[in-house]
Amino acid sequence: MTAVMDRETSDVAIIEASRRDADRFGLLYDRYCAMLYRYAYRRLGPSGSAEDVVADAFVVAFRKRGGYDLSKADARPWLFGILTKEIARRRRSEEARYRALGRAGTDEQVHEFADRVVAAVAAQAVRGELTAALAGLRPAERDVLLLIAWGELSYEEVAESLNIKIGTVRSRLHRARQQLRAVLKTRDIERTP
Repeated sequence: MTAVMDRETSDVAIIEASRRDADRFGLLYDRYCAMLYRYAYRRLGPSGSAEDVVADAFVVAFRKRGGYDLSKADARPWLFGILTKEIARRRRSEEARYRALGRAGTDEQVHEFADRVVAAVAAQAVRGELTAALAGLRPAERDVLLLIAWGELSYEEVAESLNIKIGTVRSRLHRARQQLRAVLKTRDIERTP
């Protein structure tokens, strides 16, 4: 999908126009909502409220549109960055809630949020060993890997999304790939009769 259309319908033009006419921001929502939803759904699974997190991300983007760097023609990295932060915020909130429930002495069995996300992702996109390998990644490495694999962003766009250097993107992706290979190779050896 080409993010930059003609001069009047480019992402930058829409964001700039939305500063004067808030309704124009809806064009950006129409353009990227499905793409962001697919990514959030893959990250959070069917019970992960992908719709809510995407809606929250667009609300944040709308509020921050005045500070958007108009030299950036493509708004996708900016939107994916906001979405990734919203996913992380949601994960931290839910983990804190589970810790509080645990301290309250509840008998309810509570699973780590990250494990639930990875299990949901597995049900939708990957299976078995790959799921366990994804669960073992640090969140920063998982974010980079999934923005590239599922968000279909370039290294440069991931760097912009997460506000990190491109070298950091490369090193995190390299570590994630190494860990995935190591886990999957170990599991293959364990299954060999």
